[in-house]
Amino acid sequence: MQYRKNKHGEDVSLLGYGCMRFSTKAGRIDIDKAEKEILAAIEAGVNYFDTAYIYTGSEAALGEIVERNGIREKINIATKLPQYLISNSAAIDKYFAEELSRLRTTYVDYYLMHHLTDFSQWEKLKAIGIEDWIAKRKASGEIRNIGFSFHGSTDMFQKILNDYDWDFCMIQYNYLDEVAQAGKEGLHAAAAKGIPVWIMEPLRGGKLVNLLPESAKKMIAAHPHGWTAAEWGFRWLYNQSEVTCVLSGMNSLEMVQENVRIASNAPAGHFTQEEFEFIAKIIAEIKRTEKVGCTGCRYCMPCPKGIDIPGIFRGWNLMYSESKFSGMKDYFQTTLLRKDSAFATACIGCGKCEKHCPQEIPIREMLKKADKDLRPWYVRPVMNIGKKFMLRK
Repeated sequence: MQYRKNKHGEDVSLLGYGCMRFSTKAGRIDIDKAEKEILAAIEAGVNYFDTAYIYTGSEAALGEIVERNGIREKINIATKLPQYLISNSAAIDKYFAEELSRLRTTYVDYYLMHHLTDFSQWEKLKAIGIEDWIAKRKASGEIRNIGFSFHGSTDMFQKILNDYDWDFCMIQYNYLDEVAQAGKEGLHAAAAKGIPVWIMEPLRGGKLVNLLPESAKKMIAAHPHGWTAAEWGFRWLYNQSEVTCVLSGMNSLEMVQENVRIASNAPAGHFTQEEFEFIAKIIAEIKRTEKVGCTGCRYCMPCPKGIDIPGIFRGWNLMYSESKFSGMKDYFQTTLLRKDSAFATACIGCGKCEKHCPQEIPIREMLKKADKDLRPWYVRPVMNIGKKFMLRK
């Protein structure tokens, strides 16, 4: 297993264990099966295990496995504050105490503000005293590293990144998301500040394996390296020295063994020019099914009415390259969950965006079509309620 350093010079396994996708049996987490997989991962050198308050049964299962095997000091446990459920300082204490109880531990190695999408969410936490709370918990040793997980735009990521002395951060990043969400720009911004970056969704929840176009699958199968689709995705990430730890939701011994093998043999800087070109060809195959040729360059921004044009087009494209649900989810999570976000219907037709688009996209026309697909009448009430809940004061 390879290791990279956290902010304090401590080793973190390049492969992290994501505990959101434990196998279930009769509607409950199969703890005996998960235990075998976790112990195999630890034996192979994995030392980072990531869970969250809202991952049903996950914290409790991990806590039970760790306690009955006496392995607490051998691993790093990460969990997350459900900031979207917090309305006052007492709630912070309540949720943290419950998490410690579930995990059967007195401290958390890595604690994250979960699912930040907008600076206003961090501002709300600051207003109820989160900074003092963190300082006290770190002084007591109950929290050893503080960070945040992020879904949103690059500029919002950097605003949160620069507003506090974070120990680490977690972003969604993979070869298809290089210019989306925090993206490569955000990754490098964090690295420049000496803040380690954890990666979630390295394979977009398996979509860069199972939902690849058949043409892309054939290209991968025919490549002389013999790497699987998953291995191409992981290696692309491991190649980047700015990446500290990559999470994988492993739920079989075979997956643990395969992922450990890859993480043990893919050092930073190992990619050749031919391999980068091959990834570019795979991306091109994926994008052939897209609705609009937006590259995410953001030259069209800012929109005077607050419309995130690239974000909308990205969600629209995902509806056709992956699935309708995937596209709608991406749009809601990364674009709509902004305090100042606006629907495409706010467009006043000024045409400023089209004057700056290198792809010469008829943006005004395409926004109308995208909005119709992304927000059908039966989805609009759900999105509106969801936004009010996540961004409530």
